[in-house]
Amino acid sequence: MDEHTVPAPLFEEHRPRLRAVAYRLLGTSEEAEETLEDVRRTWRAPEHPSGPPPAGPDRADVPPPPGDPTAAVARACLDRLRARETHHEHPWDPWDPWASGGPPRPGGAADPDGPTAADGPEERPLPSALDGLTPPERLAYVLHDEFSVPYEEIAPVVDRTPAATRQLAGRARYRLREAEEMPEPDLSRQREVVAAFLAAARGGDTAALRELLDPEVVLRADTAAVRAGAAAAHGPGAVAEAVAGRAGTARKALVDGAAGLAWPPEGEPRLVFAFTVLDDRITAIDALSDADHLNRLKLRL
Repeated sequence: MDEHTVPAPLFEEHRPRLRAVAYRLLGTSEEAEETLEDVRRTWRAPEHPSGPPPAGPDRADVPPPPGDPTAAVARACLDRLRARETHHEHPWDPWDPWASGGPPRPGGAADPDGPTAADGPEERPLPSALDGLTPPERLAYVLHDEFSVPYEEIAPVVDRTPAATRQLAGRARYRLREAEEMPEPDLSRQREVVAAFLAAARGGDTAALRELLDPEVVLRADTAAVRAGAAAAHGPGAVAEAVAGRAGTARKALVDGAAGLAWPPEGEPRLVFAFTVLDDRITAIDALSDADHLNRLKLRL
C-alpha cells in the first residue's frame, strides 16, 4: 500500500457521509467519486483519532467524529468549484441558470448514483439551484445547514473567521430564499459603492478597486461581451483587471432597479455592467452585450 494512502477501513468508515458531502457540493456523482479518490490518496488520518463513528454508516447528516476527513474533502470540492468560475463549458446566459454545463435541469433524468433519502433531508435545493452561490457560500451552507458542521470547523476551509463564515451561510440562505430574512437591498448604498468603483476605475486606482470587491467576486460575461473583451474572471485581482479599462469610460445607470454602469459614455448602450452588492462589497459583476439580453433589461441612464 502506498504510504500516502489512507487505510481502507478507516476511510471507508466515513465514505457514505463524505460522498454525500461531495455530491451536494459538486452536483455530480462522477466528480464526487473523483474527489473522494483524490483525497483518499493524499489524506493522512490523525495518529490518535478519538470518539465513536457516526450512528449508522448510511446516515450522512450525523456530525462527523474527530479524525473524519470531511474538511479535506470540502477543500478539494472548493478547489473544483472555484475552477468552474472561470472555465464554463458553455456560454453563460443570465436568464438560464443551467446554461453553464452544471447538473441536470429540474425534471431531467435523476442521477441514479446520487444520494438517497437516507443521506439526509429530502427537501433540499437541487444541486443546480446551488450554482447561483459563490463557492464559499455554497460550502458554508451545505456543510452547516445540511451536514451539521459547526462554523468553527468550516472557517479554516474557507479561510474566514467563524463570524464571517456564519455570514456566508446567511447569504446563501437568502439567495436560496430560505427562512432566514435579510433586509432589502439599499439602493442608495449600492449607488455609493458603484460610484466609488467608477471613480477608482477612472483614476486607475487598482488598490481601491480591489478593496471594493468581495474576496470571491466573479465577473460573468455573455457571449457578445466576451467578444467585446470582457472575459469571465474570479477574484479581486482578475476581476479588477478585466473590467477597469471599459468601466472607467462608462456612465452610471440603473439596471433593473439596481446600481450599474453602461458603455459607451454617450449614445445607445452596447455594454452593461450589472452589480451585485452585499455588505458594501461587490460580489458579482454581470457584463451584458448581447442585443437580446440588453432588450430585456430595464435601463435608466
